[in-house]
Formats: sequence, C-alpha cells, structure tokens
Amino acid sequence: MNAVEKLIDGQLMKKGDFLEILADFGDERTMERLTREAVRVRKKHYGIKVFTRGLIEFTNYCKNNCYYCGIRGGNPHAVRYRLTKEEILECCEEGWRLGFRTFVLQGGEDPFYTDERMLEIIREIKGQYPDCALTLSVGEKSRESYRLFRESGADRYLLRHETADEAHYGKLHPQTMSLKHRKQCLYDLKSLGYQVGAGMMVGSPGQTMETLAEDLLFLQELKPHMVGIGPFIPHHDTCFAKEPAGSVEQTLHLLSVIRLLLPRVLLPATTALGTLDPFGREKGLAAGANVVMPNLSPVRNRKDYELYDNKICTGEESAQCRECLESRIAAVGYEMVSERGDFLNWK
Repeated sequence: MNAVEKLIDGQLMKKGDFLEILADFGDERTMERLTREAVRVRKKHYGIKVFTRGLIEFTNYCKNNCYYCGIRGGNPHAVRYRLTKEEILECCEEGWRLGFRTFVLQGGEDPFYTDERMLEIIREIKGQYPDCALTLSVGEKSRESYRLFRESGADRYLLRHETADEAHYGKLHPQTMSLKHRKQCLYDLKSLGYQVGAGMMVGSPGQTMETLAEDLLFLQELKPHMVGIGPFIPHHDTCFAKEPAGSVEQTLHLLSVIRLLLPRVLLPATTALGTLDPFGREKGLAAGANVVMPNLSPVRNRKDYELYDNKICTGEESAQCRECLESRIAAVGYEMVSERGDFLNWK
C-alpha cells in the first residue's frame, strides 16, 4: 500500500510516508485524489457547514522578535496600539449582532496584558456571552497562566508551532525562543482541557520537504483540534522582506493532507490564502477547510496589525466582511453558519 492509500485509510504514518506524499505534489492525478477524499471526509463529519470566528486583534505590541513578523518587537516602524476592555467588548457586541458565536482574542505577546488584565477581560466576555466560545491566541505563557485563563472561561487556544524542525525553528526565531518550549506549551494547553490549535507557515524561508514532513509528524502526534496553515508572505520591515511568498497550491494540497490525517480537525481557510489569491479562501474550502475568521477589530486599527504585507479586508466594516464572505461561501456550495463550531463530539 502506498503512502496516499495509507493516509486515506487512516493508518499511522511515518516520515517516509509523508515525504512520499510531498514528492507527489506535482502529480495532478494524486492531488485530485487527495482533494476529493479530503472533501468527502470533511462532509462526512461536518456536512457543508462553514464555522465563523470573529477575530479581535486587540494589541500589536510584542516582546518577541520573530524574524518573519511585521509586529515583532524590534520593528521601529510599526504603529502600535492596544484596545481597552471596553473596546474589546464593543467588538464582541458587534460580532454577536452579526451572528458570530466564537470570538478570537489575538495579539502579540504584550506584557501590558498581565494575567490579571486578561482574566478580567475573559470573565467579562464569558459573563456577557456565556453561549459563545472564547479562543485566545496570545502566545507562550506559563502552565499556571493557561490554567487560570481556562478556569475563567477560555475555551480554545491557538498557538502555531510554525515549524517542528529544530534547526529551521532557529532560522525563524531569535535564540531567546525555543521549539521545545513552544511544544511544551501546546501539550500543557491540551492537558488543561482546551481545544488546541497548532499550525505552520507554508513556504517559510529555509523550509524543505524534510521540515514539512516533520510538521506533519508532529501534528499526527499532538492531534490538535484545530490546525491553522497559510502561505508565508514577507513583510517589508523584516530580514525576509525579499524572500518569495509561499505557494497557494502547496498550501491547498497540505490542507487536504491535514484533513485526511486529522479527519475531525477544525481547519481554517486563512486570510493569507485570500491575500495571495482572490479566491484563496474558497479554494481552501474546496480542499477540505471548514472555518473562516472574519475581522471584528476596529477598522482604524486593522492596517496596523500587519503580520505580513498587503493583508486583505483591512478597510471593510465587520458587517460588510461577513456579508461578502457569506455570499462567496454560498457560491462554492457551502453554508456559513452562526454556531460555536466546536470540535466534533467535544465534551
């Protein structure tokens, strides 16, 4: 049995199996088979539903200096902002009115938002919207911090591992950061009862088929509930400014592989896909994705949350963004729903 058949059959994969599949990415028939099977599995578990997450980018301050990121702490040209608790709650109110039942608080690793401040925000959101899911994406914290956030009402946590290869991780991050610690954070989050999201950039500088195979091995081991992948897009104020962007096609193929590897996973069609391809998010859904993340952040701040260049939807009102997405999703045969969109059979 070849590697593609093993993947479709749900068997345990080895690194060599993933390398074999990655080597087949240029084969049109193989890719069509993977995509077809990924869509079948996605519809088996989730039907044609597309879950929405209302994204609130509440701070672009960050103490880290990741080499690929536009809001890295060492970028003197970034226009910094922080949202107040009241402004965050206004975003939630707008999201609730528009039918969002998951809010995602995403930001840089900003020391201003101490555990005490975060706990206050979490409790306020969950107190006002108890039927909504709250996702945090605020980076590496201590296990104790994660525990406090969870006990105060946070349901999910997004923490992309970025790459599961130690040497590659070192090319993308300063020495103050480590892959070992990032992985430990993910295991801590899972043990504390979060729905956990990992993920990586596709086509990041230094990435090879070997490193991508390591990513897939790690996802198989971790078994996250969510996986966020998108093509690498350079930012003009980083050392990777002149590096080429990642491939949309390769990202789509990997979405199909991940859907087959983790059949019940919550898999976003990311903004980065839509940035590189006008129909990128629709193509992501057609490759096995089942989540979109419209922006609820105040329009005045959206351009300043610039992880990479030319990010889409920075000038649209939340209602416009949702209405546009809803019609585009319907046009490709899926249905945007107003549900929490939990991991299947989550308890």
